[in-house]
Amino acid sequence: MIAVGSGGLFGKGLGNTTQAANGFLPEAPTDFIFCVLAEQLGFVGAMALILLYAAFIVCAVRIALRSDDLFGMLLVCGVVGMWLFQILENIGMTIGLMPITGIPLPFFSYGSSFMVTNMIMIGLIASVASHHATLGGKRL
Repeated sequence: MIAVGSGGLFGKGLGNTTQAANGFLPEAPTDFIFCVLAEQLGFVGAMALILLYAAFIVCAVRIALRSDDLFGMLLVCGVVGMWLFQILENIGMTIGLMPITGIPLPFFSYGSSFMVTNMIMIGLIASVASHHATLGGKRL
């Protein structure tokens, strides 16, 4: 919470962290990456990341709503639910609202297998969008 609060409105600048650099954050590149972002870029940077996640989720939900089969819709809704849980748990964990569980932040935390899993989920959503999505009765 100190790292998030010390960032202020516009942050300390890239590379100018006191909490992460001095070892006060136990797993800075993985579990507590949101704290590092909030300390470096401040409230504005943290809100920009949250808005990017919101836009990403809205696009995925639109793909699910436009899907013309039940399996595609449920697949995309499952992926969206997974991402929403991970985003809310990680950000809530870093600001002290949720228990510390070690769930990484999608597309942002360090970890190769987690990133590969997220890219597979993007591929599944893209497959649903390209094969099953319709708009006004016409294929997209």
